[in-house]
Amino acid sequence: MKVLLLNTSDITGGAARAAYRLHQGLQSIGIDSRMLVQYKSSNDNAVSAPTTRLEQSIARTRIAVDALPLKFYRQFENSTFSLKWLPDGIIPKIAQLAPEIINLHWTGEAFIQIETLAKLNRPLVWTLHDMWSFTGGCHYSGDCDRYTVSCGECPQLGSTRNWDLSRWVWQRKLKAWKNLNLTVVTPSSWLAKSASSSSLFQARRVELIPNSIDTQKYKPIKGQVARELLNLPQDKQLVLFGSLKATSNKRKGFHLLQSALQDLSKSGWQHGLELVIFGASEPENPPDFGFKTHYLGTLSDDLSLALVYSAADVFVLPSIQENLANTVLEAIACGTPCVTFNIGGMSDMIEHQQNGYLAQPYKIEDLAQGIAWVLENQERHQKLSARARAKAEQEFTKEIQAHRYSSLFTEILASYVPRKQ
Repeated sequence: MKVLLLNTSDITGGAARAAYRLHQGLQSIGIDSRMLVQYKSSNDNAVSAPTTRLEQSIARTRIAVDALPLKFYRQFENSTFSLKWLPDGIIPKIAQLAPEIINLHWTGEAFIQIETLAKLNRPLVWTLHDMWSFTGGCHYSGDCDRYTVSCGECPQLGSTRNWDLSRWVWQRKLKAWKNLNLTVVTPSSWLAKSASSSSLFQARRVELIPNSIDTQKYKPIKGQVARELLNLPQDKQLVLFGSLKATSNKRKGFHLLQSALQDLSKSGWQHGLELVIFGASEPENPPDFGFKTHYLGTLSDDLSLALVYSAADVFVLPSIQENLANTVLEAIACGTPCVTFNIGGMSDMIEHQQNGYLAQPYKIEDLAQGIAWVLENQERHQKLSARARAKAEQEFTKEIQAHRYSSLFTEILASYVPRKQ
């Protein structure tokens, strides 16, 4: 079986890391897995990407040009919003690789035009990493549920008109994807439910297969050693927060974390805790958390990430909306209990008060209470840590994920009849 994974990049970003782990998992069980990406950072010969400076420059230019229509919406809130209207030239590259089945992942940044999917003439499995595939352009809809109808009047665009960019994108998807041989895979039960309730995918087959984690790379490291290597204090309990663009992506809940930690500081924890942040450097005017804060900047290699998770006593990700967060998977694999809001795919990874704490959505006081609950009892903390690691080993290994995808691919190929060109 020859499988081609399409993702905008190979290892940069959460969706990229998730896709690349699947690629490695498929290879480990004997499947010929290849990746086609727009930006390549790894040295993997099975990953294809533009190599010349001209091609790379064109790819970067395409992102800006693809977003130009958004300039007409002065109230646009500057969230991630993809239109994908530019022709892409990807079909000859796919033909050269000659896959039997194509597994789409995150294809943002003008990587693939919406209309291209209908021209691939291969069975498609689309692994969703956010909501874009069934919305009118947004990647997370927030409180809006207009994707269940036909979009339009998009709140992220600041639009009050039925026929706006979001309706145009939705209509293009409806027309182009009507006859696709498409199976949808979601990593979380929340995203499966959202996809099934959407107007575009309500009649599609939707399978639930969680993302994986390399439990050989992400594993507990002795905390004292990890802290020494990262130059972090040995005599404090450490709260960890981090993601790509950790402090600037509002969806990750940085502002909610700040309020929760200020509450903790006022309730007697101010001398025993310190905060560690990765994914951002210290700003010129750092916010006041009530605790000393260590900014580690961007960490991209597995060893550095495993070290920082292992150095922490608790990982906090107060996201407002989330699929199956890679950072939470990485943390539990390193035996670090997690505190999040009970939203999205968090409950797929966190068993409340068993390997972490699920706070009531957006309630600052419960988020603070969860952090305190994880930290205040050493014997309980050890049990939480052990269960976190066990959860990763039992449900989220690359081998488990790869075998589930292999079974799905085999089933789809067995019944596939190519369309006549």
